[in-house]
Amino acid sequence: MPAHDLTLLIDAAQEAGRIASRFTGTTAQRWDKPGGAGPVTEADLAVNAMLEAELQAARPDYGWLSEETEDSQDRLERDRVFIIDPIDGTRSFTEGSRTWAHSLAIAEKGIVTAAVIFLPQRDLLYTAEVGKGAHLNGKPLTAADRGRLPGAEVLANRGSLDKRFWRDGAPEVNRSHRPSLAYRMALVAQGRYDAMLTMFPAWEWDIAAGDLILREAGATVSDTAGQPLVFNQPHPRAKGVVAAGKSVHVAIMDQLAPA
Repeated sequence: MPAHDLTLLIDAAQEAGRIASRFTGTTAQRWDKPGGAGPVTEADLAVNAMLEAELQAARPDYGWLSEETEDSQDRLERDRVFIIDPIDGTRSFTEGSRTWAHSLAIAEKGIVTAAVIFLPQRDLLYTAEVGKGAHLNGKPLTAADRGRLPGAEVLANRGSLDKRFWRDGAPEVNRSHRPSLAYRMALVAQGRYDAMLTMFPAWEWDIAAGDLILREAGATVSDTAGQPLVFNQPHPRAKGVVAAGKSVHVAIMDQLAPA
């Protein structure tokens, strides 16, 4: 990994924040994607255009995978690839909330090596570089590990606690939610929550940055089958995500129903 990849991502995320913040989410032009894939706004497209131009100019040999760019299989031939969500939590953005994020990552041969999650409206900059720890606004992060699942503070959508996903019904946890999947992952890395999970398929651009930030903060991250997340796949979608301190992660996996 080039020495300045993380700096490149930080600079790009901060510029993305400046661009997105020029728009008022509730009045930004908006379209609904085909197939119920959710909304996209002129802010998403403006941020994506800047990121694609600036990052690919800086690293022309890297592949490109973004929610707002038509996918190209050319990325599969590259050792390194940018994995980008210009605005994670677009629906929240359109509602005027401050809880949306820019999610930027670089993966090398399937493993994320540099990552940034930036919430410009909350002044939260989560960063990680492989082997160098995770940080929030420059301060080191350590994920919590409460040692047991009952009573844990868990970030999850309501559907992920449906009894059909669990051997003996949903565990007794305190459920919370945030609209940005990247932010949910960052909050667990920060130690504010014990775990986050989604039982539903997750696009790589939503989870790539969070994967490294969590791992560098000491958390365990996997798909719902317990396998490590691998990126830049031909179909860039993971089989759900489970992230927590080691003990809680083991407990969650023990209670999940067989696939």
